[in-house]
Amino acid sequence: MPVAGGGLRTYAPRAEPHRVAAGAPPVSRTVFAAAHVVADPYAEDPGAVDWDATLAFRRHLWSHGLGVAEAMDTAQRGMGLDWPAAAELIRRSGAEARAVGGRIATGVGTDQLPPGEATLAEVAAAYEEQLALVEASGAQAVLMASRALAAAARGPEDYLEVYGSLLRQTAEPVVLHWLGPMFDPALAGYWGSADLDEAAETFLEVIAAHPDKVDGVKVSLLAAEREVALRRRLPRGVRCYTGDDFHYPELIAGDDRGFSHALLGAFDPLGPLAAEAVRVLDTGDVRGFRDLMDPTVALSRHLFEAPTRSYKTGVVLLAWLAGHQDHFTMVGGLQSARSLPHLATAYERADALGLFPDPGLARSRMAALLTVHGVTQ
Repeated sequence: MPVAGGGLRTYAPRAEPHRVAAGAPPVSRTVFAAAHVVADPYAEDPGAVDWDATLAFRRHLWSHGLGVAEAMDTAQRGMGLDWPAAAELIRRSGAEARAVGGRIATGVGTDQLPPGEATLAEVAAAYEEQLALVEASGAQAVLMASRALAAAARGPEDYLEVYGSLLRQTAEPVVLHWLGPMFDPALAGYWGSADLDEAAETFLEVIAAHPDKVDGVKVSLLAAEREVALRRRLPRGVRCYTGDDFHYPELIAGDDRGFSHALLGAFDPLGPLAAEAVRVLDTGDVRGFRDLMDPTVALSRHLFEAPTRSYKTGVVLLAWLAGHQDHFTMVGGLQSARSLPHLATAYERADALGLFPDPGLARSRMAALLTVHGVTQ
């Protein structure tokens, strides 16, 4: 295996996986895995999607009782997946969810807007177009943070205006998504301030004005203490979905003042194990839940290390190694976004957890990847 900075080391893969049977959805927590898309490696268009493999992966997540968070940043929205492809993904996944009875929540954004400045009215109209499509698909809407709104807004009042208008129009309660700049630098200063305390006040003001239209909030700031403080201030009935891929075990377990549900990109590769852990939590066994979840944090922290927005590369690598797709190609060529030593460490940590249903397949595929990069086995 390659070492950062040069050199090689030996790694002995495990022989048996951690086997997890398919199961019913957890009952004590609502758990969504944000799912990746599978590229079509034979298409001339670098943004082409292999729809059969993409939908098969969603069926895999549903079979373990997880909800699917669709067309969000894990699916490379704004990083290779353009709006026409995202719209097709929304339609196809919505139909698949209805066919198999799977739970689905889908991202609503503004990425159909052309490059350059947009007015608040144009941002609102873009949100409305996507919201209509998501609601027609039968999915729950997740109002994602918008790069265009971040660029157009001049202060908190503009966020209050745009989100207030959207929430008055939604047919069903939605999830509001606060995505931090570590995931997307273009979202710095979201909610009208670079000061996160001030931003949180605007965020809470939006929710307080429309509590009946907000099912919950997804918080992706990688700061557990901020999420807990925000969670404790939410109106009754409004859920907190953790998007913290560094601290999710403690946030999902919660404390005597509450807990977080989950909507996590880390649960794309961890899905079966995460579902098993939350079903253990359903029985009231917090220690058993933590015993299963705590060892996964090292892998998640590695996948989401800076630059955090490149975490999708490791996620897709692990899907390939696990046999969920036949290649390690990503839309937009994003498979090149991480170094070979980074990918090697991701393999080792996933293998140590027993995440690969067929460890021999994972080993042979990882060896092939290393050989392509000049590492002789």
